[in-house]
Amino acid sequence: MLVVYRKSDPPRVVGLIVEIPGKRRVFLPIGRVTSIGSGQIITTGLINVRRFEQRGGEVRVIAEMLGRKVLFNDGSGQASVEDVAIEETDQGEWAISQLFVRRPKTGASPFAKGATVFTTWGEVRETSTVGEAQSAEQLIATYSDLKPADLANTLRDLPEGRMYEVAGELSDDRLADVLEEMPETDQVGILATLGDARAADVLDHMQPDDAADLIAQLPAGRGEQLLDLMEPEEAEDVRFLLSYAPDTAGGLMTTEPIIVSADATVAEGLALIRRHDLAPALGAAICVTLPPYEAPTGRFLGMVHFQRMLRYPPHERLGTLLDSGLEPVTADTSAAEVSRILASYDLVSVPVVDDSHRLVGVVTIDDVLDYLLPDDWRSQDGNDDVRRRAAARTMLATGSIPLPGGQDEKGPVPGGSRSRRGTS
Repeated sequence: MLVVYRKSDPPRVVGLIVEIPGKRRVFLPIGRVTSIGSGQIITTGLINVRRFEQRGGEVRVIAEMLGRKVLFNDGSGQASVEDVAIEETDQGEWAISQLFVRRPKTGASPFAKGATVFTTWGEVRETSTVGEAQSAEQLIATYSDLKPADLANTLRDLPEGRMYEVAGELSDDRLADVLEEMPETDQVGILATLGDARAADVLDHMQPDDAADLIAQLPAGRGEQLLDLMEPEEAEDVRFLLSYAPDTAGGLMTTEPIIVSADATVAEGLALIRRHDLAPALGAAICVTLPPYEAPTGRFLGMVHFQRMLRYPPHERLGTLLDSGLEPVTADTSAAEVSRILASYDLVSVPVVDDSHRLVGVVTIDDVLDYLLPDDWRSQDGNDDVRRRAAARTMLATGSIPLPGGQDEKGPVPGGSRSRRGTS
């Protein structure tokens, strides 16, 4: 079992280390595990069979945690960890819930053993040597409560060498979240410090549209090499997005909206929206299509908005709740037109279809804002950031959308428009 430390909460379980034929140890993300029983683990999906390599900040329970000394916070002495129990939290994560510890022996007999006791993580603390340098996992734990955008800003405040060092200590999914919040130059710099296998793993955890933007900034040779190392399904989505021009709906969209059949119920739709790893903009509406239910889907039928679902009983079929007034856009629709649609109809997302009316993705409001804002907007101070966000909202509300070359349909726009994927 592999865990990562957090500042105050119990260590979070990120996955299991399993051995496959050939004596190779591979990593199994905890999110893929559906059942753990006596002598068996049931998982969903395919297992990445790359040889497991431990990252900084990750702690192996059996090899590193068992045997560690802990002190009871109530002052009753110390003990050593002999076993741990894990439990699923309300947020869908797995974390260490209990420790089985043994106190020091009190008898003189060489065969005597200390008393054992169950305790929680919050009732003990690990011992450390006075003056000892902060360990990798403790360093990462100090950042555990930060949102990805705040952690990205924290890393960018560090000296360049230290930023790369700390970024390399983050887990793959955490680093992926942070990279999505960084300027492209910093993304490329951090990715350059990672080995190809690690870089591919991080790209696998990124949203496909963000991964596509990042790969487009790399030299063509390395970008293609990383695509070959990525999980086939993830790489396919990224290649698909790279095939569209950056200033079109196809270039802005994400290929992972919530997609269901017309027979799905309100209860099923709300359960999908409750996923803790789902971006709020993607959870605002559900796409209804004919099979298959992965982009590109069968024929697109419509969208059902979150608020509309709340007004109907759990057994109501989503096919009866479609928003008949919302028309999808095609993949070659301009970014300006997509922006006007979002602003005109007070939407946070708009569906994108191909020539056969199959759903290929959705464009969300954050995709559009990221496109409209200047390249260096993440580097501005707080006041500049607020002003630029306000300017972007004004552009959306008035339909004054910047186009390449610094022009819009109402005249020149100072500073031009943001260029995605290295084009202008």
